[in-house]
Amino acid sequence: MTTQEIFNAVLAFDEATVTSKTQAQIDAGTDIQSILNDGLISAMDEVGERFSAGELFVPEMLMAAQAMKAGLELLKPHLGEGAGRSKGTVVIGTVKGDLHDIGKNLVAMMMEGAGFDVIDLGVDVESEAFVKTAAEKDADVIALSALLTTTMPAMKETIDLFSAAGLRERFKFIVGGSPVSQRFADEIGADGYGEDAQAGVELAKKLVGVQP
Repeated sequence: MTTQEIFNAVLAFDEATVTSKTQAQIDAGTDIQSILNDGLISAMDEVGERFSAGELFVPEMLMAAQAMKAGLELLKPHLGEGAGRSKGTVVIGTVKGDLHDIGKNLVAMMMEGAGFDVIDLGVDVESEAFVKTAAEKDADVIALSALLTTTMPAMKETIDLFSAAGLRERFKFIVGGSPVSQRFADEIGADGYGEDAQAGVELAKKLVGVQP
């Protein structure tokens, strides 16, 4: 029995098997970091690569991420402070006036699968909530999502509010969503744009200095 079985179960979108195999590894005394890195995170890296190659699509990514999260929940009680797991803290949310969350949820799960601590503020999030949470949690990355062209200005308003509070330089900002583009990201002063969930994860890694 190895972490390969967990890896394979994530790629098979088999949440029940991920849960049972992860628990079995914990019970067997397998190193928690090995279960996390070799079983779960490496599987999500593979999922991301297959998505980028056009071999998997959003529904499959969601299923894989959900399966991974089931295993992660079992590991969390064993990941104490200083366990070396986190690559950084990401505060994510869909901006004010926008209620779409499928894309945002996928990015959040992929970020968690990549080893980030994720604070998901949900949908229709006020700019002030991003500022307050980012400051309180000492976040590294702020991820803003929008699916409507009419709510895209809220992304700029949020970044501007950080600037007004003198906090802009403390955080990296990434934006995403169907109507969003790199040009728009540049216009509003974001640090980057992710055209899909995997691109968002890779961008977050780059911005916090995590080596590929």
